[in-house]
Amino acid sequence: MKRIVTFPVSRQKENVSQRAVKVAMVTNGTDTMTGITSNRRGPVPPPLFELSNLDAVRWLRDQPSESIDLLITDPAYESLEKHRAVGTTTRLKHSKASSNDWFRIFPNARFGELFAEAYRVLRRNTHFYLLCDAETMFVAKPDAEQAGFKFWKPLVWDKRTIGMGYHYRARYEFILFFEKGKRRLNHLGISDVLSVPRVHGGYPAEKPVGISEILIGQSSQPGDTVADPFMGSGSVGVATLKAGRRFLGNDLNPEAVRLSASRLRPFGEGTQPRDAREDTPSDLIELMRPQP
Repeated sequence: MKRIVTFPVSRQKENVSQRAVKVAMVTNGTDTMTGITSNRRGPVPPPLFELSNLDAVRWLRDQPSESIDLLITDPAYESLEKHRAVGTTTRLKHSKASSNDWFRIFPNARFGELFAEAYRVLRRNTHFYLLCDAETMFVAKPDAEQAGFKFWKPLVWDKRTIGMGYHYRARYEFILFFEKGKRRLNHLGISDVLSVPRVHGGYPAEKPVGISEILIGQSSQPGDTVADPFMGSGSVGVATLKAGRRFLGNDLNPEAVRLSASRLRPFGEGTQPRDAREDTPSDLIELMRPQP
């Protein structure tokens, strides 16, 4: 009988009590996202996650060479500011709720050093996914290839609903698929168009957990280490711990680190900067809470 492999896509609102019970554990040596048997059994040893509050390139430089199994990230690319200037992205003013205060733009000129460090920290025969828009893709692809990555293709994230804009309003975003060495995807029946609803009312440019679940299920095994140097609200980390992997996350904004820590703690023990351990919720965390 032919086995059918499916990828679960999480709902936008997570049930904290259910997540706490799962505790990011692999109980039988089988990856529940791909159905592929792994030699790694039992729970991921603590800490399940390690969070930092540094410049992304500096943080990568602190990581040992060939220590990471998968890298998924979504920089605040330079074209966001251009679109923002003409009103085709968030129109919020400078405040705790403003995109400009929540994250700093990562300039295109720094892609070279970012990709060089990403290539160094990834183990051999691994994958790297970069989320970006069409404009940034033409800048990022040659720089990543110069660093040593093989570019396979752009995946398309179909958000199912249109966003802001004037000329053919955007409903999709690219996920650039790179490879270091040679690694087979865990399941070859997945389309290059990933249809997952966008997140409404969340962190600026927040990506749904379901997108990361697919990428992690395709390009890693239970017990692997997944990293995100621009983690924002921590959606990659949530998908990582749900899948029984270890998460290394970083963001330049301490508010984002605190928000990520609050989402990841229910899975189990982890480490984060001192200010992320404070019991008093930050303004950003309060703003992210569902409204009655």
